Amino acid sequence: MWDIREVEAYKLLADLVAIDSTNPSLVPGGAGEQRIAEYIARYLKEAGFESHLDEVQPGRPNVIGLMPGLENARTGRHGLIINGHTDTVSTAGMAYEPLVARREGDDVHGRGSVDMKGGLVMGILAMMAVKRAGARLRKSVLFTGVVDEEYASIGSEDVARRYKADAAVITEPSGLSLTVAHKGFAWVSVATLGKAAHGSRYSEGIDAIAKMGKMLVSVEDLGKAYLKEAAHPLCGHKSIHASLIEGGTELSTYPAYCKAQFERRTLPGEDPAGIAAELESICGALKQEDPQFQAEVTLDFTRDAYEVSRDQPVVVAIASAFKEVVGEDIEFGGGSGWMDSALLGAAGIPTAIFGPGGKGGHSREESVSMRTILTGAQVLAKAILAVCGS
Repeated sequence: MWDIREVEAYKLLADLVAIDSTNPSLVPGGAGEQRIAEYIARYLKEAGFESHLDEVQPGRPNVIGLMPGLENARTGRHGLIINGHTDTVSTAGMAYEPLVARREGDDVHGRGSVDMKGGLVMGILAMMAVKRAGARLRKSVLFTGVVDEEYASIGSEDVARRYKADAAVITEPSGLSLTVAHKGFAWVSVATLGKAAHGSRYSEGIDAIAKMGKMLVSVEDLGKAYLKEAAHPLCGHKSIHASLIEGGTELSTYPAYCKAQFERRTLPGEDPAGIAAELESICGALKQEDPQFQAEVTLDFTRDAYEVSRDQPVVVAIASAFKEVVGEDIEFGGGSGWMDSALLGAAGIPTAIFGPGGKGGHSREESVSMRTILTGAQVLAKAILAVCGS
């Protein structure tokens, strides 16, 4: 039995929810992650861990905690990273007071409760349980509370640059399932070009917005075609949709320019560079049909999909620990969204996602299950011993 205390867990969760850590890149003027990082750093020190802050951008530090192992000083490589993000989305429009943790039975409400301050608590509880048990670790455990996951993930990018490890666990909310794959995405812009003219001179103007209409129909057809292809067993089908569109200058002028931005969700193994090629092929076909069709395709930003092998020691350790704690086989899952695991994986750190359950992340009513935080901490404590124990 691990020394994991519910009262202690709830207070830590309530304290974290009470700290406004709205991502300032998402919400201009947002509070940012400084205060929550400082709080966690103090908490870890009081619990007997080494801790410090890595400033990623001014006022936006990652909080780092260390449970040392016998080999760490010699190798400079950690056995396990426990990663979670400290930023949240906006608190605007929530049904309840967003920065007050409110408990109803097993559920604790508040902004960031499930995404993902509950996961931060789970990771800290697991480390504290291992420390209280007096376990001697051969390899060290590094806790990383990172900034900016909700926008550009500069926090985990910094971790991937600074630290080396054999494996990582991201405690994003997974409902105590073990997420071993997730989608990536590509943001692609398409600009259609027309010819400005007075609205009464139809023989002179070329309507860039009308040309974009043809592009939108073709992209919708492309998305339907994806559904006829083989799906990934955990992540499902790839997809594409139009996200933003702009064009035209005034009602009485033929628009010379229209721009649409598309999001394409990718599957593990896909090369995001191929996304622009798909849309360029569509533009080529439309040009064949309509000589006046002119378009430019730009690949703006990509994040790779990710999949970790079920044979990796960290995956085996979590699955085995879950079986011992819960008495059932763990459920393997895939994520439809992108996660920081892809950044750590690309740095050579096999990464699994295992976290508590809840509902309403990013929504008006957000909550996390205390039971899953406590159970997840027990599982993670056993997995720490399996991966890093002597």
